[in-house]
Amino acid sequence: KKMENHTKITEFILVGFKSHPGSQLFFSVLFSTMYAVTVVGNLCMILIIRMDSRLHTPMYFFLENLSTLDICYSSVISPRATLIFSLDRRNISYNGCASQMFFFSLFGTTEAFFLAAMAYDRFTAICNPLLYQVIMNKRLCVFMVMASYLSGCINCTIQTGLTFSLSFCGPKEINHFFCDVAAVMHASCSDTLINELVMLAVCGSIIVGTALVVFISYGYIIITIAQMPSAESRHKAFSTCSSHMMTNCLFFGTVFFMYAQPGATSSPDKSNTISIFYTIVIPMLNPFIYTLRNKEVKGSLKKQLKR
Repeated sequence: KKMENHTKITEFILVGFKSHPGSQLFFSVLFSTMYAVTVVGNLCMILIIRMDSRLHTPMYFFLENLSTLDICYSSVISPRATLIFSLDRRNISYNGCASQMFFFSLFGTTEAFFLAAMAYDRFTAICNPLLYQVIMNKRLCVFMVMASYLSGCINCTIQTGLTFSLSFCGPKEINHFFCDVAAVMHASCSDTLINELVMLAVCGSIIVGTALVVFISYGYIIITIAQMPSAESRHKAFSTCSSHMMTNCLFFGTVFFMYAQPGATSSPDKSNTISIFYTIVIPMLNPFIYTLRNKEVKGSLKKQLKR
């Protein structure tokens, strides 16, 4: 009987933010604008790095990969969410939901590992400048990117496989604007205790592990900066690091709230709002925070525009 129920469901209905009827137009404009800014901002970033040979360094190699990842990450969520709000097309097929969850988990997990790799890169550059070229060689950089994607693959396979092995009967409504693991789990009529424990263990260890790498790296960076003799170089390094830290805190803070604490599946309304930060706001902010405050990129941009 359980298996019958499981196969009977062919689609879900995404009801995120439906309780605010007057705000559908607002959300539609907000999501489509932010998505456009994300794609344009990140594409510009990739082009600038590609076209200027002086930017072919480990830091920009990671930034180029982060920009590519952010375009993919945003594309999994934003276009469909815009359709939901503008045309009220809230239905998503069973397979469509599974694939959205798979790619969302893949890119979201990879982003956490990327941020850790980038923090380690900055730590090596500032705290170990003499050995920087030796440590951050091309092979290590490529390995870090590949390992990030591999970790993403492992996590999204576990999360999607476990979630879609549950039975879905009764109302097929998902209280979210995309197929998030916790929200789909919530819509199931099976016992989800094991799924919740696995999500807590796997996502929790990924989030805490990568966040520790980030915050320990920046801790050492701040100590090193504080010991710099010239006030100008201290100010320059601090202004760069503070903006990086801001996005890291926003990303890790919101995903920790969503996936790494007990009872993460129990507050769908809060999670709708918080999800906007790590699915749409952060991919949009990354190119501005990591690059537009950066003299090398500004110089390169001016050069390209003059051409």
